[in-house]
Amino acid sequence: MNGVPTDIVSLRMSHCRAEHAAMEAQYHLAVLYYRECLEAAERREDCRATQFFALKLAACYDQMGFAAKAAHFRALACPGDLPLLG
Repeated sequence: MNGVPTDIVSLRMSHCRAEHAAMEAQYHLAVLYYRECLEAAERREDCRATQFFALKLAACYDQMGFAAKAAHFRALACPGDLPLLG
């Protein structure tokens, strides 16, 4: 393990921190916390959570003006024919 917590409580705390940072337009912090969430979801092999957090990261990168990074996370969220989650 690389130190990324995978328990649901830690995941939820990171998600809450990310949401709060995004609401405050502190996208650099939101990205940090959403990446923690994404890594935890990948470790848990939770496809829907991985998709959800990848889309959250894409939205943050869009707000920051990093279109290429946003596109990367959108592609991660939608490999093939998986439906998009809002």
